[in-house]
Amino acid sequence: MAGATWDPAQYLRFADSRARPFFDLLAPLRADAPRQVVDAGCGPGNLTVTLAERWPTAEVLGFDSSPDMVERAAERTTPRVRFTLDDATTWQPAEPLDVLVANALLHWIPDHDRLAVRWLTYLTPGGWLAFQVPGNFESPSHRAIDEVLARPRWRAALPDGVVGRGGSFDPAHYLAVLADAGASVDAWETTYVHVLDGPAPVLEWMKGTALRPVLDALGAPARRDEFLAELNERLVGLYPPGPHGTVFPFRRVFVVAQVA
Repeated sequence: MAGATWDPAQYLRFADSRARPFFDLLAPLRADAPRQVVDAGCGPGNLTVTLAERWPTAEVLGFDSSPDMVERAAERTTPRVRFTLDDATTWQPAEPLDVLVANALLHWIPDHDRLAVRWLTYLTPGGWLAFQVPGNFESPSHRAIDEVLARPRWRAALPDGVVGRGGSFDPAHYLAVLADAGASVDAWETTYVHVLDGPAPVLEWMKGTALRPVLDALGAPARRDEFLAELNERLVGLYPPGPHGTVFPFRRVFVVAQVA
């Protein structure tokens, strides 16, 4: 997400729940012994290192546009895993890739379906592109952000267009675009029903991702706290705690493409 700051610790608060889509994304890949593997938008690197475990002969590169995330990820560097600071919209590999993974990255990039087509050209013959994006932009949680931001005090506090939240397409769109580019494509969607624990769990989840640009734009900590308190009041009404925790449905879209 260009221009926004990230908090690795906040992002990792729900590490197990955030990790499951990553492994579901990789499950269909039939890359036997890839040499060059890249994790685009690697975040804190906790999932990047699992790529080296899955493919013991691969050299793995993780890159991210957030200095904070790359600094945290660099702690996981090994002889076969390294991390760099790069922008996904301009990044190019030094050599053709066997596997290129992007987990919860592309939805922050306008026209990312075109970027995915370009990424196909970075692959070796038989190489794989796999990406996952949230598909919950019309969910109650995201509508709640819009509702609170539309209140006069917050609308006046934020310049027009300063807050962006990304977006994604349906599976059929990705399938058509990448198939038109010559790839064999498997595209699907899944709604995970997360059960979150702790006080204000949906707010805490969103503070790690969707709310990053909002919090940056609000600036002063006191103003952030006021906004978060208003938003949390709305979220608790939408996602009330139950006897087993707070149920938080989350739709995601998956795409796996192989080039000829």
